[in-house]
Amino acid sequence: MPKKIKDIAESILTLPANSRAYLAEVLLESLDFEEDFPINEEWMKEIKRRCQEIDEGKVELISGKEGLAQLQRKYS
Repeated sequence: MPKKIKDIAESILTLPANSRAYLAEVLLESLDFEEDFPINEEWMKEIKRRCQEIDEGKVELISGKEGLAQLQRKYS
């Protein structure tokens, strides 16, 4: 991987979670997964709704590690 891309990635990782989520959304949309991975209309609506909630700051993003810890506490 070119050094410039690694530098960009390192810089992006210093951004707040909501900014990283926005960039991830933009990058994933640019890959046009729908051709290789069809997503049914209901799931696409749900994905867009969740992305909008993130963009508007209506939900708090947490790490996967924290999410798993919360689930473990809830169901233990």
